[in-house]
Amino acid sequence: MSNRGIEEYIKEHKKEFDFKTPSDQLWGRIDAALDKEKIKKKSAMPLWLGIAASLILIMTVTFIYTYRNHNQELEIADINPVYGKKELKFASLIEEKKDSLQVYAKKNPVLYARFSEDLNKLDQDYEQLKKELQNSPNQKVVVKAMVKNLELQLQVINQQLSIINEVNQYKEENQI
Repeated sequence: MSNRGIEEYIKEHKKEFDFKTPSDQLWGRIDAALDKEKIKKKSAMPLWLGIAASLILIMTVTFIYTYRNHNQELEIADINPVYGKKELKFASLIEEKKDSLQVYAKKNPVLYARFSEDLNKLDQDYEQLKKELQNSPNQKVVVKAMVKNLELQLQVINQQLSIINEVNQYKEENQI
């Protein structure tokens, strides 16, 4: 049909276009077809987007889990709770006694420096054992060595305090 043919057809049937409306069945089919098009448009992109989001979520959870487990240090109490309690007891006693030694440091800094060297060496050994505990195949042996080290530190500090008391008594006796 040419443009003139269409124009003539419209002119001849103008009244029909103005007064006739499509049937309800036709409107129902048009409405159903529009609803189907809307549903199809919604489901086109989320498939690949959902896959990408799932992969990102899985990678994030894996990274967080791996990172947390890697940074957690193994403690004595994790291996043997009894030794864990002993460690806490010795550590608190050692700190108390170190404070007592520091009071003496003002009166005799040379002797305090020598005492500190001994304690620092034992403390370095303890830190080395702590590092070994993380990768040791026989963790119980390392834990026992760590507790033994703390016992030695406490004994050394007690001996040092005893020496300090003897020195102080000697000074007091000789002053009279």
